Amino acid sequence: MTRRDLLRSAGMIASAAVLAAKPAARAAAAPPSGAALDPADLLDLPDFERAAKTVMSPMAWDYVSGAAADELTLRWNHEAYEHIRLNPRALIDVSQLDTRVRLLGRELAFPILLAPTAYQKLSHPDGELATVKGAGDADATMVLSSFSTVTLEEVAAAASHPLWFQLYVQPDRDFTRELVRRAEAAGYQALVVTIDTPVLGPRYRELRSKFTLPPGLDRANLRGLATATGARRPTEQNIFSATLDPKLTWKDIAWLRSITKLPVLLKGVQNPDDATLAVEAGVAGIIVSNHGARNLDTGPATIDSLPRVVAKVEGKIPVLVDGGIRRGTDVVKALGLGATAVLIGRPYVYGLAVDGARGVTRIVNILRREFESAMALCGRTSIAAIDSSVIWR
Repeated sequence: MTRRDLLRSAGMIASAAVLAAKPAARAAAAPPSGAALDPADLLDLPDFERAAKTVMSPMAWDYVSGAAADELTLRWNHEAYEHIRLNPRALIDVSQLDTRVRLLGRELAFPILLAPTAYQKLSHPDGELATVKGAGDADATMVLSSFSTVTLEEVAAAASHPLWFQLYVQPDRDFTRELVRRAEAAGYQALVVTIDTPVLGPRYRELRSKFTLPPGLDRANLRGLATATGARRPTEQNIFSATLDPKLTWKDIAWLRSITKLPVLLKGVQNPDDATLAVEAGVAGIIVSNHGARNLDTGPATIDSLPRVVAKVEGKIPVLVDGGIRRGTDVVKALGLGATAVLIGRPYVYGLAVDGARGVTRIVNILRREFESAMALCGRTSIAAIDSSVIWR
């Protein structure tokens, strides 16, 4: 059965999913029971999420959509945006909107990037190659995961838009150095170091589905290491993973900066004290992230952490944020609370699962258009005009 056939057979399933979904304004109605479901009929990000569940394998769905423990932080990441109100303005000429933002010395067409997500061939046969095409067609910057199922060189060769590379520092520092060198040689324009994962959180959905990389898939960038295939997951007796380094400290950030000419950003800053240390360490930027709520459950939503981090940074370096963004209004709220730009993760993977590169492009385009609409309705004609006054106090 083809992917389109699977989508068309999902009408009755989609109807049931609507009943199960949270009855909030975000949850757009799916087609009536029995109606044909086509990617063109999917209008917003929640539509794509519901459709993705019908075409992904149960194991892939649990891996992508799951989080740590009781998944409270996963829910809070999303719900926290719902409790923030926007401050509309009227009788302002919004016929021309400027969504351009300058980041790391380059101009982006809009402040939405694609966050690093692992193992994309679990969701679509073309994996990261489809994502990079979809990102390019949408004029969006993609951050490639260390744990991609396609090599960083292959992704760079297929890219039509600037790329950043996300780095998990490996216990083998020589291998890590070589990975950084490869990213530089392939033309990546920034290094995003994940710092919030010395160990993995208790991901019970993954454990229940017995998650493993299927035959034929591996961590393409880690070939040469024993950990390139078959994950050694934490157990009841051991919280550590062979692909993560629990010894990572600030001195390693200094070492990384010394071996690369690329700007280094830190992904996973939540505590304001760490934001202060990041500025002192001379990094080029911070990404406020809780790893999609996949590690520490009951930690705060990222949008709640953002203002405290922004206050500590004092404008010295850009602060980005990810986690829970599903609407263009969320992007306005994040920028209003001090973010330079935002990143999305799960939503574009759902687009990838449903319709490959086209699905990724549509996810970005839908979110971008919603963002532009929210800007106009709040009377903001440029990114610079989106400040704290856009939030209803």
